[in-house]
Amino acid sequence: MTDQAVDTDGVRLSQEPAEERGFLGRTRELKELRADIERAGLDTLSGRKAPRARVLLIAGRPGSGRTALAEELAAQVAHDYPDGVLRARLSEPDGTRVPVDRLARDLLAELDRTAPPGADEDDLTEALRTALAERRALLLLDAVADAEQVDALLPDTPGCLAVAVAEGPLTGISDVRPCTLGGLDTKSAVELLSRHTGSVRVTVDPRAAEQLVELCQAQPAALTLAGGWLAARPQSAVADLAKHLHAEHEEADAIGRVFRLVYASLPGAAARMLRLLSLAPAGLVDPHTASALAGCSVSGARATLDDFAALGLLRAVDSPLPAYEVPGCLHDRLDRLARKHDRPAELQLARARMLERTVRLLQSCRAVTETDSPQAREKLLATPRDLRFPHPGAAADWLRSRRPALLAAARLAVADGELDTLARRLMSQLVRAMVAHFGTRAAAPDLYGIHRLVLDVAERRELPREKAAALLNLADLDARTGRTAEALVRYRAALDAGREANDPYATGRAMESVGGAHLELGDYDRAADWFGRALAQRLARDERADAARVWGRVATAHTYAGRYGEAVRSWRAAVSGYRRTGDVAAHARALSELARVQEYAGRPEESLRTCREAVDWARRAEDVRLQAALHLRLADTLDRLGDPTAAGLERGAAERMLREDAADACEIRSAASED
Repeated sequence: MTDQAVDTDGVRLSQEPAEERGFLGRTRELKELRADIERAGLDTLSGRKAPRARVLLIAGRPGSGRTALAEELAAQVAHDYPDGVLRARLSEPDGTRVPVDRLARDLLAELDRTAPPGADEDDLTEALRTALAERRALLLLDAVADAEQVDALLPDTPGCLAVAVAEGPLTGISDVRPCTLGGLDTKSAVELLSRHTGSVRVTVDPRAAEQLVELCQAQPAALTLAGGWLAARPQSAVADLAKHLHAEHEEADAIGRVFRLVYASLPGAAARMLRLLSLAPAGLVDPHTASALAGCSVSGARATLDDFAALGLLRAVDSPLPAYEVPGCLHDRLDRLARKHDRPAELQLARARMLERTVRLLQSCRAVTETDSPQAREKLLATPRDLRFPHPGAAADWLRSRRPALLAAARLAVADGELDTLARRLMSQLVRAMVAHFGTRAAAPDLYGIHRLVLDVAERRELPREKAAALLNLADLDARTGRTAEALVRYRAALDAGREANDPYATGRAMESVGGAHLELGDYDRAADWFGRALAQRLARDERADAARVWGRVATAHTYAGRYGEAVRSWRAAVSGYRRTGDVAAHARALSELARVQEYAGRPEESLRTCREAVDWARRAEDVRLQAALHLRLADTLDRLGDPTAAGLERGAAERMLREDAADACEIRSAASED
């Protein structure tokens, strides 16, 4: 059983009364914290309005119940903050500081605000402050590493409240009085123990229970472990455990003494699995992760994880799928045990198995969305049953719930430096799965981070082809979010890497993208020049479809520059190229653009003929919207030529097509909803 008096490290609590939430004790601390919210700050006392949110600090070591207290406080005052509670963990399970830009982006996501992919820390924190400017929200900042993190995330509005959870004082933030946690009061500590052991064993020997509380220093995490040990041994008395703990002299702290006893009681295979959970990314574990780390079956791993949760060694996470978290107070202990009992090669092998399993799950996650393809269906059926998802919705749920762990896995794999091949495969499959389920736009912030990791690996391993691909992907995301100058720099770097790799695809794509960036920046001469270079490569390689498309981009640059004669010639080349490749839809669109440029050039009769030809090709392509747009353009041209009757007929045809298209769309939606 997991009790909320244990340091929950960010697990959400319900809005039930404290006793129903499982929270125990801390009455004095809660009273002081609530009073501190209303306390006049230094600014108020000096007659000035508080410029920023009030910060409350709960200080205590992991395992002291510090996060549980913060969550209980949040639950009690939530009604004063109608815009909700925002949660962020400011350090990794191993104590590594989480970058502020990642924290700000995650908090913005909780507010349903999307920040541009690749935005820097200053832009993200400013966007967060702007999003909170008119809100009354409570920020629960757990496992704070330093005051700078809190300061960067702190809203510039006194209507918000920040509750920071840290191990010690936060020097640098003014007007903060820490609420420092010791142990629970004896009554609450005994009640916590009895929730695990049952009331009988505590009632028959209350003095032994109080002695055990004293040996555990009334620390919630130590009491939970002690309760788990007793719950697993119904025949043991509370006094028996107290005697065992008296004999544990090597560990100075209470959590260490009880953990040592619980760990020593585990079978060898279970103890090994527990140690290896220190390798789990972000301290988040599911049965597949544990199965791969330990080299056992998924069902066996699930049973063992449930046993660990019952012993207080793991916490069950509120998730649609089985998920657990390694408590912060145990992570370092498990890491030390792993380094002591498992050889470095064994740990690296376990890490590689975990990453390989993750890659295969991501492949299956993406494949379940591609069931229209016979090859994809065949590949999916060949996947082991434990790795399959029953339907796309289940795969999306898994991907969404495992997102923090998957991103952490990618970061850890790159940081390791010895598993670069696996790291590259993992990131490739993660990108494909996210795009398949969430779309490029929605997944863009995560994709940006992944592509930067790919670039790190490519530069470290001196892989110019992969470097070019990563730079192109990053530049594309920069371009989509308006950072065209930054995109141009990356496209030029991608071109250099593509040439170094002798990769014609990368160089052609980079040259075309450099042209596109110049076009966006309004430098039409350079745009036409770079499109011309890309076109020369396409023609030299006899890539007809791509050449036709690039002809169109050359024409666009000339059009923007007002060189309509060159634009007309380029569009005619594009039309000819699409005709040869048999791309009817692209042929129709190119004719449409050619007609537009002819109109700009002051040749309405030619535009009229081209536009009618485009209508015919759009009809062949069954592109109703393009047909309607062309009829409207014909109407405008006929008006200018002084034929309003013919223009009216063209507008009528366009309106009829659009009505029929809308009716067909409604029927399709209705049929889909009935299915």
